[in-house]
Amino acid sequence: MAQTRLVFLFVLLLCASASYGQTAHVTGIVRDELEKPVDQVLVADEATGMGTYTDKKGYYWLEIPAGKPIKVVFFATGYVAAHRNIQLQDGATRTIDVRLAVNKSTQLGPVTVKDQRKRTETGSVYLDPGKAVYMPSVIGGIEGMIKLAVGSNNELTSQYAVRGGNYDENLVYVNDFEIYRPFLVRTGQQEGLSFVNSDLVANVNFSVGGFQSKYGDKMASVLDVTYKRPKQFGGSVTTSLLGASMHLEGATKNQRLTYLIGARQKSNQYVLRSQPTKGIYNPSFTDIQALVNYHAGKNWELEGIANYARNRFTFFPETSSSSFGVLNQAYQLNVFYQGGEFDQFDSRFAGLSAAYHREGSKFRIKFLGSGFQTNEYETYDITGAYLLGELQTDMSKRDFGQIKTYLGAGGIQNFARNYLNVGVGDVGLRGSYDAEKHTLLFGANTTATNISDELHEWERRDSAGFSQPYDPNELKIARFFHSAATFNYMRVSGFIQDNIKFDSGRFTANVGLRFNHSFLNDEFVLSPRLQTSYRPRSTKRDVIVKFSVGKYVQPPFYREMRDPAGNINKQLLSQKSIQYVLGTDYNFSMFQRPFKVTAETYYKDLWDMDPYRYDNVRIRYTGKNNAIGRVYGGEVRLYGDLVENATSWISLGVLKAEQKITDSPGIAGYDSYFPMPSDQRFMLGMYFEDYLPKNKNFKAHINMLYSSGLPVGAPNGHLYQNVLRIPDYKRVDIGFSALLLDGDKKEYHANSFFNNVKSIWGSLEVFNLLSIQNTLSYTWIQDRSTNNMYAVPNRLTSRLLNVKLLFNF
Repeated sequence: MAQTRLVFLFVLLLCASASYGQTAHVTGIVRDELEKPVDQVLVADEATGMGTYTDKKGYYWLEIPAGKPIKVVFFATGYVAAHRNIQLQDGATRTIDVRLAVNKSTQLGPVTVKDQRKRTETGSVYLDPGKAVYMPSVIGGIEGMIKLAVGSNNELTSQYAVRGGNYDENLVYVNDFEIYRPFLVRTGQQEGLSFVNSDLVANVNFSVGGFQSKYGDKMASVLDVTYKRPKQFGGSVTTSLLGASMHLEGATKNQRLTYLIGARQKSNQYVLRSQPTKGIYNPSFTDIQALVNYHAGKNWELEGIANYARNRFTFFPETSSSSFGVLNQAYQLNVFYQGGEFDQFDSRFAGLSAAYHREGSKFRIKFLGSGFQTNEYETYDITGAYLLGELQTDMSKRDFGQIKTYLGAGGIQNFARNYLNVGVGDVGLRGSYDAEKHTLLFGANTTATNISDELHEWERRDSAGFSQPYDPNELKIARFFHSAATFNYMRVSGFIQDNIKFDSGRFTANVGLRFNHSFLNDEFVLSPRLQTSYRPRSTKRDVIVKFSVGKYVQPPFYREMRDPAGNINKQLLSQKSIQYVLGTDYNFSMFQRPFKVTAETYYKDLWDMDPYRYDNVRIRYTGKNNAIGRVYGGEVRLYGDLVENATSWISLGVLKAEQKITDSPGIAGYDSYFPMPSDQRFMLGMYFEDYLPKNKNFKAHINMLYSSGLPVGAPNGHLYQNVLRIPDYKRVDIGFSALLLDGDKKEYHANSFFNNVKSIWGSLEVFNLLSIQNTLSYTWIQDRSTNNMYAVPNRLTSRLLNVKLLFNF
C-alpha cells in the first residue's frame, strides 16, 4: 500500500503544477467537394496535436489557447489536409467552414491524432492503426500494438493480460458488435488469426480500466474498433513469409453504399521451426470478412458484417532438447516422440444493425442482432520417451557441455479427444439523446448461449518403470478427465449513462449504471460507474486530471464454469470488483514537436473470484467463487516525435496482484494472500521510428519489450505454492521498410499494370534480434529413484528473418 500512496502522490503533484489561463473556440462544418458533410475529420492544433473529431453532420467544436497564433489542421483519410491560421482573444468564438478535396495519393499527412474525447477518459491508450502494418511483430495487427503497450510473455499469441487480469477479462467490439474467440485453444501455435483485421480498421479506442457503463461486463479492458467507411475504390495486398492478406474497399457514386472485404491466410510453420521441439508443423489459418453499409433514405442506415475463420493445426513432434540450470549445476532433457496432434477450429460470425436518426433530431437509436457459432476439435496422442542427465560444467574437462551422468529415464503420454460446440445469439439496441451539456446514452441486450462439450483427456507418466503418482496397491495415472455437458441459458443486460459537460467543457462527468441478470443461476447485479475529468485554466500547460470509480462484474461463461476435471458449475456467480483510477494527461512541446505523457494509478478490490491456473494460453479455472483479491499499480506512457513526423512511444507499468482463498480453513498457505497467476510486477515497452535524413521513404521500426516473470508452480500443487517465477521476458524486433514505388511519380505506359498501383512498400524484419531464449512454461519431471522434481523450461522462438511486400491500389 505504501507504493500505491507514493504513485498517487506523484500524480497529484504533477497535476497541481498547472496554472490558470485563457482560451477561445473555433467551430464550423467540414464538407467534401459535393457539399456533403464529412464525419470523423480530425480538427486539431497542429503544434500540440490536441483536437477533436467532426460528428456525422460534419460539425466540430475546438477549444484553443487565446492570445497567440494557432495553426489548425483538418485531416481525414482519403482527403487532402486543410490548414487555417487563426488568433483569437479570450472568450472569442469564430466559425470556420472547410471544404476538403479528395486525396488521390496514399501518403498520410504528418498528424498525430490526440482526440479530446479520449483524453477525458481514464484508462485510454493511444493506438494508431496505420502503424500496424509496419510494426515488426510475429502476430502483427492491432493486438501486436496492444501487447507492446501492456506487456506480454508470449510472442505467439494475440491474447493479452491487462492490469492483473487474465485473457478472458478483455472485451472486444467491432462496430458495436461484441466479438468472441475460440475456447479450446491451448497454445499460441494453434491460435491462428484474431478477429480484428487491421487492413479494415479506421479507428481504435482501447481502455485498460475504469471504462464507461456503455461497455459490457468484463473486468480488465475494452478494445472498441471501428471499421472504415470508404469514399472511393481502393485496396491492398500484403505478402510475407508468414502469410498473405488482401482487402478491397469502395463506395457507389452517391456514397449511399460502401463495402469492405478482407481475406487473410497465415501459416506459422516458418516460425515454429525455430522452436526447440523439432518435427513436422503444418498450421493453416484462414479468415474472410465483409462489411456493407447502406443509407436507406435520409433517416435509416443499415450495416451488415460477416466473418468466417478456418483454423487447422497438425503437428508430428520428433525430438526436443532442453538445457537448464545454473553455471555450476546444469541439466539436459532429451525427448523422442511418437504420435501427433490434429486440431480444428471453425467459427462463424454475422451481425446486422439498423440505425435511425432524423435530420435535425437530437435522438438516435440503433438496433443490433448477431450470431456466433464455433465448432472446435482438439485431438492428440503423443508419447515422449525422455532421458534426463546432468551436464559437465567443468570447462577443463574434454566432455564439457555434454551429459556426464544420466539421472533418469521415463515416458510421458498425452491423449485427448475434446469436442466443443458453442452458439451465441444476441439482440440489442443502443440509443442516445443530445441535450447540449448532457448526452444521454442507453442500451439493452438479450443473449442466448448454447453449449455442447465433451472432454476426454488423460496423461500417463512413467519413471524408471514406475507409474506416477506411484501407488504399490493401485495403478494410477497423472491426470484423467472424462465428462460431457449440454446446456443453454439466457442473459439480459443493459445500461443508462449521462455524459455531462460543465464550465465550457473544462469539467466533465460520466455517470452510468449497468445491470446484468442470468437466468442460469438467477443472479442479478447492478454496476454503478463514475468518470470525471478536469482541465485547469493554464497558459503554459495543457493538463487534464481524471478520476473514475465503479463496480465491474464478469458473468461466467463456459470456460469459467468448468473445473479442471470437466465438471460444470451452473450456479457459479459473477466475479466482481470495485476499481479506482486516478490519472493525468499532459500535452506539451519539446524540440518544437508535439509530445504527450499520461500517468495513472489504480486499485482493484475483487471478490467472488474464480481462481485459475495458466496452461500455456489456456486458462483452467477451479469453477468456484472461493477467493478474494486485490490489484494495485501504476502506469506512465510517453508519446512524441523524437524524430520529426515519426511518432514513437514508451510504456512503463508496475503492479501487484494477489489473492486469498476463502473456503480452505486449516490449510497452511491459504490463510494469507499469495500471488495471482497474472502477477507481472514490471513491464517496459518501447516503439521507436526513424528514417533516413535525406530519404523519408526509407524507415526503421523497433519494438522493445521487457516483462518480469509470472509466478508458476507444479501442476498438481496448491495454488499458493506458485512460488517459482518464469525468467523475465526480453525481446527486440526490428524492421526496415522502403517505398519501392510512389504512385504520384510513376511514368509508365497507359496500359501498364503499375498505373493502377498507388504505392509499393518492401520490408525486412528481424524477430528476436538478440536471439534471447525466453521461457513460456515448464515441463515437470520427477525422478523415481530420488523423488527430485525438475522444472524443464519450454522455450519460445529464436531469431528469425521475415520479408514483406505491401501493394496499395
